[in-house]
Amino acid sequence: MSQAFPDTISRQAAVVAPGLMVLAIILFMGKISGAHLNPAVSIAFAVRRDFPWWRVPGYMVAQLGGATLAALILQPIIDVSARYGSNYPASGYSSGAAFWMELLLTAGLVSVILGTASGAQNVGIVGAFGVGSYIALAGLWGSPISGASMNPARTFGPDLVSTKFTDYWVYIAGPLAGAVIAVAIAFVLRGPGGGQAGSGAAQGDLFLEAEEPSKA
Repeated sequence: MSQAFPDTISRQAAVVAPGLMVLAIILFMGKISGAHLNPAVSIAFAVRRDFPWWRVPGYMVAQLGGATLAALILQPIIDVSARYGSNYPASGYSSGAAFWMELLLTAGLVSVILGTASGAQNVGIVGAFGVGSYIALAGLWGSPISGASMNPARTFGPDLVSTKFTDYWVYIAGPLAGAVIAVAIAFVLRGPGGGQAGSGAAQGDLFLEAEEPSKA
């Protein structure tokens, strides 16, 4: 699980902080890029036809690169190994248990994202509060088992900088499998994607506006 620097922050604060940060970034960047921050989310939107596949590799490079850069910057600032910012199965839990936890948590996260970005249920920028709240809640009950990463990039950056990829497969396979399950659930509940509302949420309205003249 995530290991906090000793005597600095409680587990409750450690799991609420990422939720608040994601909320802020969605409010800031959602209209421009969709503010994915997470390869599992990019792939889910692409599978649902709300996001073009040709843009997925670029987003993944940015996501993995951003996580790595953050670890590189923070390691000398707080003078602690980047591995303390990563995720590992908690003591007493197997990698298999951590995998299932990551799958379940990510399925819920992506379901919230797709649900607030779909058709009549598209609540626009207000969806940031739903996503941020879910991340905080998932962390409260999931972090003692797997660290509640839900994001392959979030774990990749600290692992790369610390060169400690212990059980990293859990944090790739779990989130990606959970994302695919969430897409299937969205199809059952709301039908296929590809509509204007979902595409706008996935890609950013500015991108769609720039593309519109070429479609006329």
